[in-house]
Amino acid sequence: METVSIQAELRENLGKQASKSFRRSKKVPVVIYGGGDSIHAVCDPAGFKSLVYTPEFRLAEVKLNGDTHKCILKDIQFHPVTEEILHADFQKLIEDTDVKVSIPLKVVGSSPGVKGGGKLIKLVRKVKIRTTPENLVDSLVVDITGLKLGHSKRISDIDVPEGVKIMNAPGIPVVSVEVPRALKSAKTAESKAGGVAAEGEEGKETPAEGGAE
Repeated sequence: METVSIQAELRENLGKQASKSFRRSKKVPVVIYGGGDSIHAVCDPAGFKSLVYTPEFRLAEVKLNGDTHKCILKDIQFHPVTEEILHADFQKLIEDTDVKVSIPLKVVGSSPGVKGGGKLIKLVRKVKIRTTPENLVDSLVVDITGLKLGHSKRISDIDVPEGVKIMNAPGIPVVSVEVPRALKSAKTAESKAGGVAAEGEEGKETPAEGGAE
């Protein structure tokens, strides 16, 4: 699993005024919690880029005063206008202790429905899981092999490794093969044509046996 290294400095002054002062100095206030007392620190916002601005799930190694804290990014706050990072929460990973995270759902396989002209629709891009740090994975997979037109795969169809539990409801659709409008129109026209042809066959007169005398 890919890990992002973030340099941090211990923060001694707490409170809103101190936080504003750190932000003016282009520092992001952060909290590291889990496994004991919470740690208050500040980080360079540049260190967050490869952790935040990506669809991939990555771990963070927060380096502080000679110690390295292996964490997951649990929460992050942005300025509503400038989108500047205002604050972040990290959860420290503790051996044999469950964590809940959202990870990407990837699609594999070849769908006959797509080959037949259908459109693959991804309804869920991330799933929430509960697991321990030892069993943590960076993505889960749903296989669309055999998926036909108008059909879908659900949470219950996702391949789940041992030690991982999906928190989403099992009946939620995650991917489907949509029948395109053009294909629907073609099938409707074909069905109507078949109906007219059938009516025509019924309307034909059958000659009398033996003919006229």
